[in-house]
Amino acid sequence: MRRFVVGIMAVVVLAFMARTAMAQTKTLTGEQKTVSATVEAVEASSRTLTLKKEDGTYVSVIAGPEVKRFDEIKIGDKVNARYYDNLVLRLKKPGEPDIDTAARATTPSGQALPGGTKARQRTITATITAIDPAVPTITFTGPNGWKYSTKVEDKEALAKVKVGDKVDITWTEAVLISVERPM
Repeated sequence: MRRFVVGIMAVVVLAFMARTAMAQTKTLTGEQKTVSATVEAVEASSRTLTLKKEDGTYVSVIAGPEVKRFDEIKIGDKVNARYYDNLVLRLKKPGEPDIDTAARATTPSGQALPGGTKARQRTITATITAIDPAVPTITFTGPNGWKYSTKVEDKEALAKVKVGDKVDITWTEAVLISVERPM
C-alpha cells in the first residue's frame, strides 16, 4: 500500500504543484482504488492472513494488535480494501515556521463481521530547490533527507513559483477494510 500511496502522491504533486502557486491552498483528491481478495489461510499465532487476489496472485498480510477481531476471520471470507488519499498543498508566506507532523488512527467497524478504517496524515514543509522550465521539472527537499523531483505538466503555473519557495504538503491516506462471508 505504501508504494501505491507514494505513487499517487507523486502523480498529484507532479501535476498540480505549480497550480498551487496560483492559489494559497489547493486540495487534490487522489485516486480511489478497491481491491478484493479471498482468505486462503489464517495463521493465528503470527496473525498472518494469506489472501488470493482477483488476478490469482497471493499476498500475505500481518494484522497488527489494533485489529481486535482477527480471530473472527475465516478461510473463504472475502476481504475488500478501499484505498483513498487526499493531498493539500499550501504555498507558505516568507518567515512561516516549518512543519513536520504525523498522526495515525484506527477505527473499528460496527458491522457484524470484522472491519474498520486505518488512516494516517503527514504534513511537511518542503522547499523548492530546483526548477527546470525546459523539461519542465521541479525538485523539492524536506525533513529527514526527503527529496523529490518530478515533471510538471503546466508550464505557465510552474513559472509562478521560484527556487526557495516553501510549500506545506499535507497528505492523508486511508484504507477501509470490510469482510464478507460467502452464503
